Amino acid sequence: MLESQRRMPLEAEEAGENAAMILMYFTERPYRYVPEDEVIKHGGFFGLPNKFFDPEKGAQLFDEYLNEAVLAEEAGFDAIMLNEHHGTPFCLGAVMNVEASILARITRKVRIVLLGNPLPTFKNPLRVAEELAMIDCISYGRLVPGWVRGAGSEQIFNNANPAYNRELFNEAHDLILAAWMRPGPFRWEGKHFTYRYVNPWVRPYQKPRPPIWIPGVLSPETVEWCAEHKYPYLGLGTSLKETVELWNLYGDTAAKHGYLAGSENFGYVQHVFVTDNEQKAEELGRCHLFGGGQVNFSRPEHTLPPGYNSKAATRRLAQATAARSGTAFLGVSAEKLGSAEGAPQRRLSTKQRLQRGEATIEEARAAIYSRYPKTVKSMAVISGTPKTVLPKIRRILETLRPSVFGFFATQGPVSFEDRLRNIRLLGQEVLPAVREYGKELGLLDPFEREPGSRPYIPGTRREPVVSVPPSRATAVVS
Repeated sequence: MLESQRRMPLEAEEAGENAAMILMYFTERPYRYVPEDEVIKHGGFFGLPNKFFDPEKGAQLFDEYLNEAVLAEEAGFDAIMLNEHHGTPFCLGAVMNVEASILARITRKVRIVLLGNPLPTFKNPLRVAEELAMIDCISYGRLVPGWVRGAGSEQIFNNANPAYNRELFNEAHDLILAAWMRPGPFRWEGKHFTYRYVNPWVRPYQKPRPPIWIPGVLSPETVEWCAEHKYPYLGLGTSLKETVELWNLYGDTAAKHGYLAGSENFGYVQHVFVTDNEQKAEELGRCHLFGGGQVNFSRPEHTLPPGYNSKAATRRLAQATAARSGTAFLGVSAEKLGSAEGAPQRRLSTKQRLQRGEATIEEARAAIYSRYPKTVKSMAVISGTPKTVLPKIRRILETLRPSVFGFFATQGPVSFEDRLRNIRLLGQEVLPAVREYGKELGLLDPFEREPGSRPYIPGTRREPVVSVPPSRATAVVS
């Protein structure tokens, strides 16, 4: 008879020296064999014809990514983060709940963090509630679900109306929580979803529900929504200046709702890749720009479909990407936002000239990799030896004070061996130092101090959530 494989998360008092911060391992799980010239010629990863997918290589990569997760647990990471994208070689995790269910069985103690399920694209949120409840039970309560609105391209792939994106998000969120916490059966009569019979038999292992974290880029509406719900907000590699502004917005909104925000309310995901020597690190770090990198996630017509974003969010994206030249998130670049309010007008880029037949693939590729020095200077990518990356990580922690920190592995044609070496070196030489930073800075994570548990006294000045006042925020990106 098989021995029980019961797997439980570490409680704070049992974690001992691992109690400081939650450190996550994350990779987009890209299809690393896509021809780079085809991505550049197409103008983006999303929508590249799937004739370039080889099932043999895809199967191999899925196996490697699951092995990376197991090694990350052995190396000392507290959590494995997954995400989801559709119709793109940028991310193979089209159904991350499948991956999460596997990790729930093959790992022992890491938390499984999903950032996140794109709620507006689901036609049946009740099914999502059931899937996540099963994962939580299989893992014995190690699931941390997260919700996202989904990139603009996800709306197109899933035939979802972007104009109703936030409405769909809000109602799907409310329905899932009701399915988890309200005794059934009951009816659900909403604007977008109607159910005559809601009675999921499997409910989450964690009570009253699993903790919920929300990732985001630069949408002030999402930040305010998170603060209203007391959900930790995780910045996805956004520039420090703009992230400081959003953290302060969260803190102000939290105070309006009667509580003090602190490190337990914030997380940050950062591209970090380490190896044995600086020359190799630069070579691997440049892979972050493979095919154009995040700037080329999707083409302009797929990036911000009409109705998807508010004007305030678009302005913030335009200003941030213009200030952080050479970087972007999920296809949102200064070039694509050139007509948005607050964005400086620019001459035609090499990519635009390529699409007009005025530049060659070779010129476009050279222009992509010429951005690497700016990418490094802005800390969009941190690559090096453990010794050289730690000061940069500390700078982020000192500025933003996040208690959850995600190490985002590089994209592109990086070998399995190099990725495993990265995980081992992080575990041996980086994670212990980062935990010490966290203890020194007093960064309490959401499991050590419940978000929203500290009352705010009206009329008093709230505690700062960042170490740099808004008036001096520009100093953090100098």
